[in-house]
Amino acid sequence: MKTIDLALLGFGNVGKAFARLLTAKKQELQEQFGFNSRITAIATGSHGVCLDPNGIDEQNLLNLLASKDPLDLSVLDKMAFHGDMFDFIQQAPAHVLVETTPVNPRSGLPALDYLRAAAKRGLHLITANKGPVVYGFRELTELTKEHGRLFRFESTVMDGAPIFSLFRGPLAGAKLHGFYGILNSCTNLLLDRMRGGETLEQAIAYGASIGITETDPSNDVDGWDAAIKVAVLSNVLMGQNLTPMDVKPIGIRRITPEMISTAESQGKRWKLVCQGGWQDGHYQVSVKPEMVGPSSPLYTVDGTSSYVNFALDVLPGLGILETDPSPKTTAFGLLADLIDIVKSETR
Repeated sequence: MKTIDLALLGFGNVGKAFARLLTAKKQELQEQFGFNSRITAIATGSHGVCLDPNGIDEQNLLNLLASKDPLDLSVLDKMAFHGDMFDFIQQAPAHVLVETTPVNPRSGLPALDYLRAAAKRGLHLITANKGPVVYGFRELTELTKEHGRLFRFESTVMDGAPIFSLFRGPLAGAKLHGFYGILNSCTNLLLDRMRGGETLEQAIAYGASIGITETDPSNDVDGWDAAIKVAVLSNVLMGQNLTPMDVKPIGIRRITPEMISTAESQGKRWKLVCQGGWQDGHYQVSVKPEMVGPSSPLYTVDGTSSYVNFALDVLPGLGILETDPSPKTTAFGLLADLIDIVKSETR
């Protein structure tokens, strides 16, 4: 049975969820897909680095994650590693690099450089990071192809919901004209809370209390997270070459309780609507708050849910709804990419 060795670059909530998911799905992966997966290397910016060519002991790793003590991965290191992230990429005993470091919407760096180095080394690439996909999709696709490897990134938009794999598989013969939807679950929750009577500041405080918003929520509130997702969909699925700055997002910061009340009185709701597609021979994109009524599929997309609607030549209105996302759902997207890579090696 084939064994796939994985190097994890970044080990936040998603990386930890992925490690747990690999253990939980171990028997299924063996029985249904004919492979064992083992984590042989983990690198973080603040919790240490560990490498073990025989595979990091699963139970020891799970025990470390369950401990209330500060995470210190170096206690699992068997190779006396010294160096930076690029040294880690070169030394990690792995077939696949799984990258989950923080996103940089302005340049995709340093994650893009990490993935470039791994591709040149001849590793398969999996990322949950939107930045490298926006700024390096074509480059990383070509670099991995040169070595007979793949670049996969299912988790970058709507967590583990199948978006990109649909267009590689079941929708391969369809022509995409455009898309619209709600791609930022954080702002969707904030607008819902405001509809319930809270101010934006109160809604942000609630989001922070349940781990939905960051300490600095500006990427969400000002529309940059949504913009980078619009750029990803546009570049990968529609052949564009956009950055988030090209999208020029308008966030929800100017939405007031009075505006929420006015929408309610009209039977409508405010949503941060994302769009991309061809109009009058020009490709156009936008991220901005809009009032939607009950006739719109966006009207009932509540809380932390996300939704995207694709307009295709053969399927004029194909919609995908994701509810209650979590690090585990994002981790599933990483797992789906891993399974796709393994399948590609047996074709």
